[in-house]
Parts: sequence; structure tokens; C-alpha cells
Amino acid sequence: MVAIQSTSIFPVRFTASIAITLAMGCGCLGSENANKINERGPTQGTDEVRRVLEPSLELALERSGDNRAAIQQAIDDVPADQKRGMLFLINNMPQRDLQNLSARFLLENVRLAYEARQDTDWTAAVPEDIFLNCVLPYASVNEKRDPWRERLRKISRPIVREADSLSQAATRLNQQLFGKLGVKYSTQRARADQGPFQTIETGLASCTGLSILLIDAYRSVGIPARFVGTPEWSNGSGNHSWVEIWDNGWHFTGAAEPTGDSLNRGWFVDNASKAIADQKRHAIFASSFRRTPTVFPLIWAPHIQDVWAVNVTNRYIARRQPLPSNHGLAKLEIRNRDGTRAAVAVEIRLDDQTVFTGKSRDEGFDTNDHLSIVLKQNTAYFVRIGQETEDRELQLDSDEHVFVYHLDSADTPDDSKIDPSDLTKQSHRAVKDLKAWLVQQTNLPLKVQDQPFAGVPLTANDTAVARTAMDERRKIILRKQRSTEMKAGQIVIGQHSLRFRSKRFGKKPTDGWSLYISMHGGGATTPQENDRQWRNQKNLYRLNEGIYVAPRAPTDTWNLWHQDHIDPLLDRLIENMVAIEDVNWNRVYLTGYSAGGDGVYQLASRMSDRWAAAAMMAGHPNETTPVGLRNVPFALMMGGKDAAYDRNKIAKRWGTQLSNLQSNDPGGYEHFVRIFPNFGHWMKREDAIAIPWMAKHTRDPLPKKLVWKQDDVLHDQSYWLAVNRDHQNPGSLIRAEVDGQTIALAGPSSNDAGVAQVAGVAQVIVQLDDRFIDLDQPVTIRFGDVDVFHGRVKRTLAELAKTLNRRGDPNLSFPARVTIESP
Repeated sequence: MVAIQSTSIFPVRFTASIAITLAMGCGCLGSENANKINERGPTQGTDEVRRVLEPSLELALERSGDNRAAIQQAIDDVPADQKRGMLFLINNMPQRDLQNLSARFLLENVRLAYEARQDTDWTAAVPEDIFLNCVLPYASVNEKRDPWRERLRKISRPIVREADSLSQAATRLNQQLFGKLGVKYSTQRARADQGPFQTIETGLASCTGLSILLIDAYRSVGIPARFVGTPEWSNGSGNHSWVEIWDNGWHFTGAAEPTGDSLNRGWFVDNASKAIADQKRHAIFASSFRRTPTVFPLIWAPHIQDVWAVNVTNRYIARRQPLPSNHGLAKLEIRNRDGTRAAVAVEIRLDDQTVFTGKSRDEGFDTNDHLSIVLKQNTAYFVRIGQETEDRELQLDSDEHVFVYHLDSADTPDDSKIDPSDLTKQSHRAVKDLKAWLVQQTNLPLKVQDQPFAGVPLTANDTAVARTAMDERRKIILRKQRSTEMKAGQIVIGQHSLRFRSKRFGKKPTDGWSLYISMHGGGATTPQENDRQWRNQKNLYRLNEGIYVAPRAPTDTWNLWHQDHIDPLLDRLIENMVAIEDVNWNRVYLTGYSAGGDGVYQLASRMSDRWAAAAMMAGHPNETTPVGLRNVPFALMMGGKDAAYDRNKIAKRWGTQLSNLQSNDPGGYEHFVRIFPNFGHWMKREDAIAIPWMAKHTRDPLPKKLVWKQDDVLHDQSYWLAVNRDHQNPGSLIRAEVDGQTIALAGPSSNDAGVAQVAGVAQVIVQLDDRFIDLDQPVTIRFGDVDVFHGRVKRTLAELAKTLNRRGDPNLSFPARVTIESP
């Protein structure tokens, strides 16, 4: 997701008279072996390397801006025997720290670090270059700058006091620290890169937060430590962070994952040994406070380019242990019926002989920490899980595979717990083959239809498993392919470019961020004026939670937000935000002011299945109507004196129409209309009341009743209905409703004065899924008064992949379809 930069982002000038050159300041470039260029990452020309590695104190003071007095005070007040440490920090710290850290913070940090160095013989023996880079720094990556040294030292010092070495102290602290603090691993932590105080206060942290806390505890008692991680394992299973400590060389350990009294062990060793040194996404990096030619790839904050790193991949690759011939690694994951991981006893047998016993990992372990066993390939093993009385089958067909079993669930490879028919077994095999095939895919779309398993009928449970597997693979590919455009803040499709800027507010919910797309005003004016409107929109609204995105319209025309190129650009923006920023598909909101409000009127209806809610501010609908807003909660904010183009009068009419539509269809057309009588076009931000109103709503991607009204910009799908290109007609109207096993597309309409439920469309595709209708039972589709279809419909991977590729949204993907003609 992030491109590793090999140059400094600051224009560093070398001033010979006052420059403090600390070439030995990074342990991995000094004592470890200064000639190991492979650990430095991308190499550069001599002048450029010198420019990065030889920072200037004068420049640091210049970059401190209004905080220069505090930085100068820290230099002036530090004791002489600690000055080298203070200068090291100031020369190498990020600009945001130069401009914000107080002299008191820096002086206390340096004093306590030097005191810790004198605590024991083994801390006093740490070389100065290692001490400066791996004990003295107040931060590891981009976490909050907490004054943690004194607090953590009081907790950690008694634990390590009787240790005989750095390594022994490190293992003891990892064993006891997290229990004393009441901190554990959890994916429900507030944020990935939280500081140590937030981790302690909440008691929850990811591998990143746990590593930051352990490093700080290590440094508080003089143990050299640094942050290590990979943006993504080479098998695509995710990222991970851990800790290295220095004891006459570098050794690693998993934070809150002690391995007895030993270092250089952990569940992630196998994954780490398969890292790829020259592929930035799959390499392993160690953080460095001292500047290096490499930027640490912060997978959670790719925009930050001033955390330095060294590439340490080759040291982990050297630990790779070859598997015996014809063997592979089976990784087991046991899940409860609610989807959470369960810790249960596992026994694996070959014939009547037990070959392995162990315990699976629950939610207290890292997501990628699996119970792993080396087994023969193409050999039938049997698995006994917990107290279950029947065995599950396990057969490894590759070098590595994750087997997921569900407790008391039909979604399991245990043939004794599912329909014994050949059809069901074929379904399981097809999904198994799909998963093996997906691992090899690196491009989109996923061409499942070309595979031999594409047309195999699926069970409902296998459909859900396949949807998740395809969606996860798509996101992995998207993160690789689109990280550059997200980092650049610009999406280009054809001749049109959508620039955008984003801000985060609040804490990310466990199921992902909310996303607010906010469109600026302007229109048929100069690019400079539209740029000004864009700048204003970036700061127009604030959120309690979510990512606020302000895009810049691709053109400078009056209809800048409702031309036909807007829809695919917004689709791509949403898809990128989901894959890269962890946005929740079902909490995407649309708003816009003035010309942006024009766009909301139109886009809310014609892209209705994308939005959880929409809010129109001071716009004009042009030709569109509210009929298509049946499942989009719609807020309408307007100044009562905003008379240009009759915006105020039309807004009132829309309010009346929405009320009438809701009266005739109480389950739909939720709306919130506010006409501010004393305001003109500018509502002095009173319109912001629509933002929290939108936030109360979550999209239902599978409504039992829907209304699809085509605009002049045509679409091929809305929720679970679709049409082929030949049947996309401007102004066409489709109403549909699910009642039990029947889908009705016809009948009188009280909303449109007797207009048929389907108007202007000769053929409709009904997309089906067990999430709203039982596909194991016959389905009836009624068009007008005629039953045009009755029967069972086959689920296939080909259809599921086709709809997922088309929309990108797993909620809008379907394994079955019926194409019907108007009678």
C-alpha cells in the first residue's frame, strides 16, 4: 500500500561549522555492520546519501518555526555529559516534533535515558551508537509523543533488576509487563499506532501498539530496542509488527508473545523467512530514529514519510528451514458460530495414530497467528476439535494452506455434518479450488468464469465463504495497484481526473470507518474560483467519526458534479477507501453545497445503492425527481431567501413530494427537510445539522422493496436488480418487492398515478442471494399479473465473481440470476 521512499523529504543543508555528524548513530549502520547495504534499503548516489545522513543543527532550528525558543532552551540547558544525546535527537527528529515538543519534554527524556544507562553493568556496556538510536529516542514510529519513561521505568525496573544480561531482562519484561498493565491483543483497539498511554488506559492494542509499548518499556530500563515490521507477508495474509532488542547483535521477540526464556522465536518466523528483500511491500524493515536513505512503510499511515528505517529482510530469510520433501504447512483456525476465533484442543490423526495435539488461537492472539503443523501433502488426515465426537477431514494439497473450521456450523469441511449428496461435496471442492487459485491472482478482474470450477452448483454456506475469499483477494490486489493514486490524492479514468483531500475524525469503529464525500460549489466559472470553492469545502464540516473527503470536480462547467464521468470516479474512490483505508461499505455518505448540492440531488438517486444517506445543501435538482430515493435517507437544507433559479421554491416542493412518497410507502423515503427562513444561499453552517442526521443511518444493501429510476446517466445495476446495456433507457422505472419466496415486478402504483411498476424496460435481470431469499427452495418471479418464472436457481462462482467484479462491493454481489422478459 505504500511506496518506500529513498530520499529525505526535507531539503537538508550541510553547514560545516555547526553540523553534528552522527554517522554511527544507528546501531544497524554502526556496530552491527556498517557494510551491510542490504539492510539500508535503496542505495543512492554519494551526494544524496550525505545530504540525508548529515543533518544540520542550524536547519533543525530553522524548521522548528515558532517552537525555536524551546528547542534552543533544550540545547542550552542539557548537562554537558548529555549534550551529545540532545543534539542527536534534535538533528534527527521529524519536523512535527521540532515544532511541538517542549524543552521540558526533551530534557526529561534525555535525563531519564542517561540514568537508565547507568542502572546496571549490562546497560552501561551498551555502545554509544546503539544507545543513541535505540534507547534515547522518545518514539518508535508515528505514535503520540507520551512522556512514558518515568512511568514505565517504575513498573519495569523491579522486573529486570535481578537479570544478568540484556537478553534475560528482555524476556522477563515481555513475560510480565502486559499482565501487570492489564493489556492484551485485540483488533478492537482504538487505533493501530496508538501511544503507550492510550494502550495502557484502554487495555487493548494491535501488534503495532503492543510493540510500541514494549519498546518503550525496554528503553525505560536501558535495553536497546527498535520497531520491526512488514507491510504485508509474501503470502498476502496481512501485515505484522514486532520488536528487536540489541545484545551484542540484534534479536527479535513478539510483543506480548513471550517464548519462555528465549529470543528469536515466534509464530511469525516462518512468514518472516519468506519475506522478499527487494519487494518493498513484502520486505521487513526496522525503524531508525537516525536518518537513513529509507522511509519506514507505515501501512496504517502511508502519507507519513519521515520515519526512517533499514531493510533487515535478509537476516530473517536466513532462518528459513526447508520442509521435508512432499510436506507442507497446515495452519488451523477454529471459529465460533459468531465468527470469532476459538481456543480449543485440536488432535490430528493419520489412520489410528495421533500425529499432533495442540490448541487453536482465540481473539487474544494476532490475526495471523495460527496453530501450524507440518504434514504430508495429498494425505488424508482426520481432525478432532474440542469435545466434538466426530472427526473433520484435512488434506493438504499445497506447500501452505489455512484450514478454517466452524464449531457447530454447517460451514465446515466435515462431510458428516452436511448434506451427503455429491452436489454438496462438489460445492466444497469448488470453493477449495477457488481459494487455491485466488492465492496466485495478482490482477483484476478475477477471471473466475474461465476456471473449471466456475459453474459448479454451490451451497449457501459455500457461497458466503467464496464471497469473503474473493473479496479479501480483491482488496489485497487493490492495495497493491491503487496505493499510488491514493497517496497522490488523484484518480484518473480516461480523460478525467478527480483530485481529493481527506481528514479523519474520531476513532475508527471495529467494523471500519464511515466515509463522507463532500462536493464543492462553483460551476461555470474560472478554475481559480472552483479551486477556492474546493478549499472552502475541505473545512466546511466536521464529523464525530469518519473520513471526510473533499474531491475537486474534474471540470469547470455548470454541471460539474453530474456529468457521466462522475459516477465511475466516485465508485473508484469509494472502492479505494474501503480497500486501503478500511472504510465500511455500508456507511458511505454523500453531501454537497450549491453546485455540489446539484450533484447530490442527482447522484443520490442514480447511485442510490451506494449511499447510507445523502444531504443536499443549497442546490438545484434540474430534471431529476425524488422517486428513486426510496432507500436513501435524504436531508434537504435550503435558505428560505435563496431565490436564484427558484432553489427555495423547488426545495419546498421536494419536501412535499418526499412526504407524499413516504405517506404512500411508510417503509421508505425517510427524509429531513429544513428551510432556514432568514438565510439566503449561505446558511452560515447551520446546514451542518444534516451531518449527524446522516450518521444515524446505515445502508441496507438488500432492501426487500426498491425503486430504480434511471436518469440520463445510465447504470446497469441497482441493489439486486440489473439490466443489460440494450435495456438501459433514460427515465425508465422499475419497482420490485420480495415477499417470502416471491418477487413481484408488477401491479398498480399509488405513487405514480397508475404507472405500471415496470415502465420503459422490456427485460430485467433479478439477482438472487440467500441473504434475502432461500435459494434451496423454488423462487417465483411475477411480472404484472403473470408468473414469468418458478423454480430453483443454481448458485455458481462464475456469477458471484461477475457481480463482485462489476461493483467491487461484496454486499452487492450475487451467486444467481434470472433474466425475465416483459410479458
